[in-house]
Amino acid sequence: MAVSQQVFLRDAMRRLNLTRDVFAARIGVKRRALDTWLLPEGSQEARSMPEVVSRFVTEIVENGALMEKYAQSAQSGSLRDRIAIDNKHQLLSVDQFTRESVEELCRVADLMQPIARRQKVSRVLEGAVLGNLFFEASTRTRVSFGAAFCRLGGSVCDTTGFTFSSMAKGESIYDTSRVMSGYVDAMVIRHPDKGSVAEFAAATNIPVVNGGDGAGEHPSQALLDLYTILTEFSRLGKLLDGAHIVMAGDLKYGRTVHSLIKLLALYRGMKFTLVSPPGLEMPDYLLEQASKNGHVIEQTHDLAAGLKGADVIYATRVQKERFSGENLEGYSADFQVDRALVDACCGPDVIVMHPLPRDSREGAHDLSTDLNHDPRLAIFRQADNGIPVRMAIFAVLLGVESLVQHSLRDVTWTPPSHIGPDDSVFHGMY
Repeated sequence: MAVSQQVFLRDAMRRLNLTRDVFAARIGVKRRALDTWLLPEGSQEARSMPEVVSRFVTEIVENGALMEKYAQSAQSGSLRDRIAIDNKHQLLSVDQFTRESVEELCRVADLMQPIARRQKVSRVLEGAVLGNLFFEASTRTRVSFGAAFCRLGGSVCDTTGFTFSSMAKGESIYDTSRVMSGYVDAMVIRHPDKGSVAEFAAATNIPVVNGGDGAGEHPSQALLDLYTILTEFSRLGKLLDGAHIVMAGDLKYGRTVHSLIKLLALYRGMKFTLVSPPGLEMPDYLLEQASKNGHVIEQTHDLAAGLKGADVIYATRVQKERFSGENLEGYSADFQVDRALVDACCGPDVIVMHPLPRDSREGAHDLSTDLNHDPRLAIFRQADNGIPVRMAIFAVLLGVESLVQHSLRDVTWTPPSHIGPDDSVFHGMY
């Protein structure tokens, strides 16, 4: 650039008529990163703007149509309305999101962090009742949704399993959904059949969240996964645009990767390396959708080769419960992500993720426990992020996100400095 990056960025914000907060959100970076780029060049805290940001901002300010798009402010409508389906405030698929709206949800999740980290409490959902309807076994997702709702002041009614539900007596999904809607103010549905959550949602006008529908989607998991990647990259001073993402494991039935690859494809210049056992490759329709924006997609059965140059390793367990005739040929110890492999193939800044649960039994060949004390392992930070992200989902769908900031008060108990005794130093409560 012929001018300094400070002048360049300030001129871009002026031409777009955006504040620093909104400008940072529009270009997909944290506000604190933008602040370091705007400092005088001689300042000790000043940082150089990545080239990809320079190209991105230049493209925006030189393109009239993009200028108009990125200069839009909140007048475009609330996030709640922009992600609605047929005017219903429900979350069924990540297809409801654009890059702009998903990053706005992440900013709402940032507002929830003091609550999730036990520093503050809020009662914006006081009096509201959540129906947690899990027709398929779950612990983490069910408790995470329940805890998120409670931390905003709401209460939760849980039901688990199909055998003891009225649906086992022949009641239709429509009837179940309509009846439950008379009891609760929002529902989270997990069901073993793909598309079933959409049937629940069609029978009600209250907010419905897809907690996982068979081999279909798991949108809240993908949102917290994306939030984790953005947070980890911010800590490392990296941008998601242009990142190399490796997804390894059961990519055919692993619904978490189905949703996540859609969200990641909203970014620019991505490289996806998809590593799976033979017969468990990513479905073709997802490959087609993810490649529309010119991203590089590679498929392989060689884990070591696939991990080379990875910024993120997203490992998944084999979903044996969803198999319909497949075998596990080729899924051996050579396919397991462990510390030796990560050390040999990846750099010190790689982020290792897993949606959990991981199978730690001998011979399972899931993500190895020998990474547990490695700061590159982000699975517990990832799981913790489920609380602020799911709080953000509820706040947006129920229309109270703007009330949270002014509702906060200090906690009356003393939380621990670290959630887990072996958490990395940067993963404290404060």
